[in-house]
Amino acid sequence: MTPDAAPPPASGAWREVDPPGERRFLSIGRFTTQSGFTFPEVRVAYQTWGPLHPDHSNAVFIAHALTGDSHVCGDAGPGHRHPGWWKGLIGPGLAIDTRRWFVVCANVLGGCQGTTGPASPAPDGRPWGSRFPMITVPDMVEVERRFSEALGIRRWACMLGPSLGGMRVLEWLVSHPARVASGLVIGATAAVGADQIGSHEAQIAAIHADRGFRNGDYYDLPDGEGPHRGLGVAHRIAHLSYRSRQELETRFGRRPQAQEDPYAWENGRPGGRFAIASYLDHHADKLARRFDANSYIALTQAMSLFDLGRDRGGADQALGRITQPLTVVGLDSDRLFPLEQQQHIARLAPGAGPLRVIRSLHGHDGFLVETDQLAAIVRDVAIAQS
Repeated sequence: MTPDAAPPPASGAWREVDPPGERRFLSIGRFTTQSGFTFPEVRVAYQTWGPLHPDHSNAVFIAHALTGDSHVCGDAGPGHRHPGWWKGLIGPGLAIDTRRWFVVCANVLGGCQGTTGPASPAPDGRPWGSRFPMITVPDMVEVERRFSEALGIRRWACMLGPSLGGMRVLEWLVSHPARVASGLVIGATAAVGADQIGSHEAQIAAIHADRGFRNGDYYDLPDGEGPHRGLGVAHRIAHLSYRSRQELETRFGRRPQAQEDPYAWENGRPGGRFAIASYLDHHADKLARRFDANSYIALTQAMSLFDLGRDRGGADQALGRITQPLTVVGLDSDRLFPLEQQQHIARLAPGAGPLRVIRSLHGHDGFLVETDQLAAIVRDVAIAQS
């Protein structure tokens, strides 16, 4: 955060008093998680683009990543602090052409942009906060299944998503094969491993260590006194895995921040900083202003728990059940979910075609940056199969 910037709010979650923007809301009623916790009601926030055919045969579902939301495309404005996160991929005449396809994106269970999550009001009117339960990727998919039924969509022409979204697409393909005609998975894995779990644990610990976290009950704190410092540290850790080593070296190397010298010690302390530190500060502050620390924990824990093969004889056997046309996309510089994890999916899923590789300097975040390459893949295989 720059010295003259206003402090972040205690939570960047969308609030009931905020403008809804382009969001719509749909209740799926009572819901019990795999952990045994029962919500008396779960509400889903979502957005749609394009016309739905009378037979509902042209519906495409976008599953967003960890810090994404339902605002896939569109401008910033009331209710939406930032433009759509996949701008340039979805719209009239684009790779996912909304003149032909009815496109849906729903904020995930546990999120903070309108779907039931830790910042949402519980029946007593207070945010769920520390009372929000452990959730899993199968919980998210079950909420999405019920949401789909409430929309009247019995079968998705295509489901696609990056990272956490890709995990949900895999879970859909295995648990509800008759409901998905084809899938596209980007930068994901069939089972999260120790390297990713270790990073997740460090991020969660950073949030817990923030005095403003208050065990998850911080929503009544004034601006600047929530767990935004811990959330910022967590995102710094995560962001280093989102970007490639080559990109960071090329952009920053050992260069100092403008007008500063890290070697200009003052009273035994650094008098300046490296440029990479300022870059990480910027992204930490951005996330603190638009996201919620409890949601970050809930969704990160769900990713750590993800194993497509749990209770299915292992990930290899689970992947062997995927017979629907599946496009698997990896990013050659991804160090969060390295290319071999997508190779594993493409090799063992019978419905998968050859692995498609996006060449990018931007690491895992390449799915947000390399729109032209991704659009070419979507036009070539994913939607055409439906």
